[in-house]
Amino acid sequence: MNDKGLAAEQLAAQYLTEQGLRMVASNWSCRHGEIDLIALDGSQLVFIEVRQRRSKQFGGAAASITPAKQAKLWASAQLYLQSIKSTPACRFDAICIDGQTISWLKNCISG
Repeated sequence: MNDKGLAAEQLAAQYLTEQGLRMVASNWSCRHGEIDLIALDGSQLVFIEVRQRRSKQFGGAAASITPAKQAKLWASAQLYLQSIKSTPACRFDAICIDGQTISWLKNCISG
């Protein structure tokens, strides 16, 4: 991962922690791909994709979460749940950083 990507993930983790989430893991990887952040929002497990773009000119960070990326996230989350041998309530969020603006999209990815 490059320095900008790492900085974006750290910024996202800090932002979410300030919003009351508790970080569980970062950069969790498996054969399907990587989950940027995993956190608890109360008792709900949240899989978080972090995307950063300089601006919203070409659709911004949110537009970069393609159906193929969503499928990889879904498959990776399934393996994560198997690894913890638990099935808590879950959701998929995205932290989109466009320039200096942070947007938190809750429950934005479905399988």
